[in-house]
Amino acid sequence: MAELQGRDTHGKWLDPESDGARQDRAAQELDDEFSGRVTKASDDEDAGAAVERVDFGEAVSDGKADVQKVVKDSRVHEVLEEMDRNLVGLQAVKRRIREMAALLVIDKLRNEMGLTSERPTLHMAFTGNPGTGKTTVSLRIASILYRLGYIEKNQLVTVTRDDLVGQYVGHTAPKTKEVVKKALGGVLFIDEAYYLHRPENERDYGQEAIEVLLQVMESERHNLVVVMAGYAEPMNEFFLANPGMGSRIAHHIHFPDYKPDELMEIAAMMIEQQGYEFSEEAKEAMRDYIERRVDQPRFAHGRSIRNAIERGRMRQAMRLFEADRPLGRDELIRIEAEDIRRSSVFDDQPIPGYDVDADPDDAAKPEKAEASS
Repeated sequence: MAELQGRDTHGKWLDPESDGARQDRAAQELDDEFSGRVTKASDDEDAGAAVERVDFGEAVSDGKADVQKVVKDSRVHEVLEEMDRNLVGLQAVKRRIREMAALLVIDKLRNEMGLTSERPTLHMAFTGNPGTGKTTVSLRIASILYRLGYIEKNQLVTVTRDDLVGQYVGHTAPKTKEVVKKALGGVLFIDEAYYLHRPENERDYGQEAIEVLLQVMESERHNLVVVMAGYAEPMNEFFLANPGMGSRIAHHIHFPDYKPDELMEIAAMMIEQQGYEFSEEAKEAMRDYIERRVDQPRFAHGRSIRNAIERGRMRQAMRLFEADRPLGRDELIRIEAEDIRRSSVFDDQPIPGYDVDADPDDAAKPEKAEASS
């Protein structure tokens, strides 16, 4: 069977062996390999927050710059208020984001009034444990940058090492460039960025991805914002080993661990957003869960709380499913203590290294029953 021919960007048929066809197939292969996530920043915000970018020219007249008009027209304050409302804790982080927003507004107004102003360096590094809000805050930053005209697309492209580094010679550079192409005009979020650097492996291709990123972070700094994230100490070592990368990062923001009271507040917020409520006994059970879970392996703060609530919902659903009687509205809404306490977190003899967030009904696992017997 003859090989099917594709079309170029102008709709013309391509010769299967032409350079254009080969490039088209290579691009498709790279696209198929992409396992990252592209998120519109507005998709993760309150429904009423989506706006077009502000026209700064309208905020300047008679030699005066109206800061509040910019804030109102861009509705940047809505993003900041939404962060205050929906992100528990993180006061230092929120303050830094507010300071950045102020810098961006004033920089644009200075430029509009003809004052010499170099575009601020916007590449960032976020450090902290998993589930402490790094990706969520990145989405908010993407929205602020878009509204103020610093990026063309209101989107965040989230990737890891696997999306950037190839498995053979000549594979990494085009793979990294393809990711950059997807992210241009928006924000590129590289999770656990330090895994790009593996000096112990002489045949590792991560350094090639770093070189491409170094070049792009400089040449496309007006068209792309890169956020690198991960644990604090590995990130510090990564920047020490790659000083060129560290010098391109202007904003280093640390995300502290949540305190138990903050985790409980996150749980209450998640439950309410999903149309449920804790009984008084379930609140106490959830607090007990948190105090135990923070000391167990692979605890991921907000992510672990979300997983615990999903497990609780499943246990509640099974309990009601097996009730064999009509159910009242209150029963459908209420999470009871038993829906929380059936978690393996409450086992007296947990399996070493067992991930308690990994199974929808931990107490039902045969190996858990054996370990507890």
